[in-house]
Amino acid sequence: MKGGRPRKRKRLPRVIGNPADPLGMASRLTGYLEWLAVRNYSLQTVEVRREGLGVFIRWAAERGLNRPTEITKPILERYQRWLFHYRNEHTERPLSVAVQRMRLSHVRGFFRFLMRQNYLLYNPAADLELPRAEHRLPRSVMSAGEAEKVLALPGTDEPIGLRDRTILELLYSTGLRRTELVSLAVGDVDFEREVLLVRLGKGKKDRVVPVGERALVWLRRYLDDVRPKLLVGPDEGVLFLTGAGLPFLPASMTQLVSHYVREAALGKRGGCHIFRHTMATLMLENGADVRIVQEMLGHSELSSTQIYTHVAIRQLKAVHRQTHPSATIEARPARDAGAAVDERQLELFAALASEAREEETP
Repeated sequence: MKGGRPRKRKRLPRVIGNPADPLGMASRLTGYLEWLAVRNYSLQTVEVRREGLGVFIRWAAERGLNRPTEITKPILERYQRWLFHYRNEHTERPLSVAVQRMRLSHVRGFFRFLMRQNYLLYNPAADLELPRAEHRLPRSVMSAGEAEKVLALPGTDEPIGLRDRTILELLYSTGLRRTELVSLAVGDVDFEREVLLVRLGKGKKDRVVPVGERALVWLRRYLDDVRPKLLVGPDEGVLFLTGAGLPFLPASMTQLVSHYVREAALGKRGGCHIFRHTMATLMLENGADVRIVQEMLGHSELSSTQIYTHVAIRQLKAVHRQTHPSATIEARPARDAGAAVDERQLELFAALASEAREEETP
């Protein structure tokens, strides 16, 4: 390293450490990931931990540290400094604080597991302090007018355009995560109750989310006029299908939504998460309680909300109808957006920003 900055990390193979060493990092990592899977952590969580810990294990291997027993607290603090100074080899941008915290929390969880399994006599990560979390407003949030501009872009005279409009309307109305959107089934839409059932969202938790009238109108048109034309082979019930009749991959859904955000020329960028941010922001600006928005987004807990308040779907629907710009067919005039943002709202925005970075992190 020169000037305290680490070498630019080259593209490394997926193999992590030496699998032949039963006491090595690779073997212990395999055991840890299996432990997570047995305890019903999602495949996405397991994969994120694999990738995050792979960064640490390869960093340690470059310094001749191949077994967990060789790791001490000063070594972990050195890794923390390396994360702080690291720069992307293409953009020269540093890692965000959220990514640094995530990488270090993966390491803390790994060594906590090793300690509890009696693979280590002590936990070198027990007293490792994470960087202070940042509470920042999201960088890319659309106004109601900007959101309408994006929604109006798909050409609804064509089946694909009508499908895309439906996707955008549903994202805007519900604030679903990308993975939740691509996993929706036809049977998850309840037109009579005007809700969606989100199955196994983040944390493997089901929740019911209200849907505005306008989004439901587009959903009905899509189901009646477009989806049957896109369907190829046996119907597995997935709600949104690609032009090839297949379920969307999360990355392809991001590409679709990002395309329309760019085409709108708003000077803002983003995919599915910009609609999630926008939904939360507009509802809060129009008077929704942060706990209601928290429930809709599927955030089980915010650090400032010590006791989680579970809100009935009837109340969620009422607040959604009162505060979301597209909840009714007739447009609602925008309210003054100059209201102060309280601490709970800042933490909600920070949680949303963290989710977005997790999706963007390879």
